[in-house]
Amino acid sequence: MYQHTRVDGSVIDLPVGKAVCVGRNYAAHARELGNAVPETPILFLKPRTAMAPLSPDFAIPADRGGCHHETEIAVLIGRTAKNIPLDEAPAVIAGYGLALDLTLRDLQNQLKKQGYPWEVAKAFDGACPLSPFISPEAMGDVTTAELSLTVNGEPRQHGQAQDMITGIYELVAYISRIFTLEPGDVVLTGTPEGVAALAGGDRLVLSLGNGGKALATFITAVR
Repeated sequence: MYQHTRVDGSVIDLPVGKAVCVGRNYAAHARELGNAVPETPILFLKPRTAMAPLSPDFAIPADRGGCHHETEIAVLIGRTAKNIPLDEAPAVIAGYGLALDLTLRDLQNQLKKQGYPWEVAKAFDGACPLSPFISPEAMGDVTTAELSLTVNGEPRQHGQAQDMITGIYELVAYISRIFTLEPGDVVLTGTPEGVAALAGGDRLVLSLGNGGKALATFITAVR
């Protein structure tokens, strides 16, 4: 069963809540899928049953079409946030990590064409593998954070928080005006370009850094 943890392996004393996800928050990713760059954040939810440990491995659905990786900076919420102003956003954040927003791309495209919601393609059990979390103090200035992903030794994704259309603190404040954020919730902040299909046996290396310094590296495999 999934629990939020720290990079030192200790369990974080917070319940497992919902994931609030942000679509198309990197302009290059929106363009690579042929989507318009949004004027306001596109939000969707994943339930707590979608959360799973990122390491040492995670599963992708079989026989449901292509399952794409979308590597994202994950924000762990530590305090209730409802209608908060921007300057209060840092105080409600308990940690930062990495997430894979697993997406059944073929199914998502079918749903979009029919005008249906995306949840079946985005919110299935295990659709949100999460790394352990780094404290805000260890992260430092999150506005300069960066993330990267390699698959089988091949660079796939690299992005920086400063490239986000809506920044991390702005996202937390914006979301709190729509969905109350509760302790143990996670915000997924969008993925940079380079998304692609995964296959069983793939070996992934995900890194979270800041100012050119690697803060944490997570190695995992697809089963």
